[in-house]
Amino acid sequence: MAEPFLRITEIFHSIQGESTWAGVPCTFVRLTGCPLRCTWCDTAYAFHGGSRMTFEEILTEVGRHPADVVEITGGEPLAHPGAVHLADLLLDAGYTVLVETSGAFDVSGLDERVHKIMDLKCPGSGESHR
Repeated sequence: MAEPFLRITEIFHSIQGESTWAGVPCTFVRLTGCPLRCTWCDTAYAFHGGSRMTFEEILTEVGRHPADVVEITGGEPLAHPGAVHLADLLLDAGYTVLVETSGAFDVSGLDERVHKIMDLKCPGSGESHR
């Protein structure tokens, strides 16, 4: 783990709208930053800015929401070395953890209990070479 913090765009509670988890109450932890620039990106606001939060602060904020399911998303969460550590901490705290990733980064460092949501990039995205 490179840093004792992550840059967070937002942490919020909603209903999961994608994947086999659709319809499930979920707390989303949106990390800031993404090296991809997909043509239809719906989260370009997460490319820059965000708030620097320690892992303890992130866990505290997640705990304020009622969901037992937490999705780490972005941007591209796996562009941040600390995302794997965050997933481990959430698992250890008893949460079901989902990580939504483009597949541009290696997922093998994620605990086998993490549910990986692969948002693979099609040719029209401008990022299919990733």
